[in-house]
Amino acid sequence: MSRPRILVINPNSNPAVTRGLEDALKPLGFEGGPELVCQTLAEGPFGIESQADVDGVAMPLRRLVEGDNSSAAFVIACYSDPGLQVCREGTDRPVFGIAECGVLTAMARAETFGVIAIAQRSIPRHMRYLRQMGLTERLAGERPLNMSVAETASGEGTLAKMIEIGRALRDEDGARAIVMGCAGMARHRRPLEDALGIAVIDPTQAAVTMALGTVQFSNH
Repeated sequence: MSRPRILVINPNSNPAVTRGLEDALKPLGFEGGPELVCQTLAEGPFGIESQADVDGVAMPLRRLVEGDNSSAAFVIACYSDPGLQVCREGTDRPVFGIAECGVLTAMARAETFGVIAIAQRSIPRHMRYLRQMGLTERLAGERPLNMSVAETASGEGTLAKMIEIGRALRDEDGARAIVMGCAGMARHRRPLEDALGIAVIDPTQAAVTMALGTVQFSNH
């Protein structure tokens, strides 16, 4: 019998981000468990950094999900959760958005959480989403790196900047857990958590963990 597959979709076209996701998800693979497959959306922009980028990938994501007859679950690996609802309309299999899962995981770890955004202009978009979910009261604050998605994935000095922002969220804003607000930050989770001494949530790991539980229990 073939293993069930969880498809993790990077909605931007930067393969370095996809490789970072693959590395971050390796600890979640186990013998006999679901296969974790990361895929780059070729039609996506190099980085999803605006509302136009978010809106532009929604239908390509839906077509990908609708045309996939092999995967047991899907994860949309972008912190804006682009196309999440329209993809859920397009399949009867579970679709997870990393922002939704990352925030829910943070709230399970701490009373208040902070978010490290890639840029200042991302924050209003994230705030709209939190208001829709009714979760703004648990948000201690959100602060930007003011870097591109590509820079967070492979740029020099990214971790040092994330530590600086994380300390401000912890010490000035009162965050007791930190959510990394971009899939491209995946490789920095462990060293950031070590530096801050509080829980740091990689939202893609959070979403895939939820997908693993869903798929495992549906197959047993």
